[in-house]
Amino acid sequence: MNLSYWLGHRIFRELALGLFDYRVVGAEKLQFSGPAIIACNHVSFLDPPLVGIAFDEMVYSFARKTLFDHPVAAMILRSWQVLAVDRDKPDAASLKATIRLLRDGNKVIMFPEGTRSYDGVPQAAEAGVGLFIAKGKAPVLPVRLFGTHEAYPRGAKSLRPAKITLVVGDLWEPDLKSYAESGKELYQALADEVMHRISELRV
Repeated sequence: MNLSYWLGHRIFRELALGLFDYRVVGAEKLQFSGPAIIACNHVSFLDPPLVGIAFDEMVYSFARKTLFDHPVAAMILRSWQVLAVDRDKPDAASLKATIRLLRDGNKVIMFPEGTRSYDGVPQAAEAGVGLFIAKGKAPVLPVRLFGTHEAYPRGAKSLRPAKITLVVGDLWEPDLKSYAESGKELYQALADEVMHRISELRV
């Protein structure tokens, strides 16, 4: 970890433990080398750091492009391995960069739903994560956060008391040859399977 990432990791972890009694169920499943798509449900702005602090290594994540408009914020986010993404107009360069990260052996946090749930209930997956599975040649680690909807739901102005738990599933290495679909249909089938695996996780 670089110094900025280490400091952010430590601060977020201490805050999570103190404010939300943060715990990880299945932490032993995080101990593996090599690339992976860390696929998680999405209900809160708290989700990316609360997944990232579970790992003892640097992992990449995404944030909307507008957060990088301020030079200082952009510098900090980049040092935390956060990638800028335009959710409305994803460009080929960012897609290729993410695929390259996976092929180079990195772990990348993704939210298959694409946007935060309003009620905390898992939503349907978008095809994007399926594209990265197919092109990135990386296994998928499904994880599910419980409590972030209660702690900081969509539209909230401040944090609320809650207990937050991250449940880690089993690493999934899809056999792409077993799928009859191709192209966008394959990407959606893979995304649907990922979301199913996330939704099955329980505290």
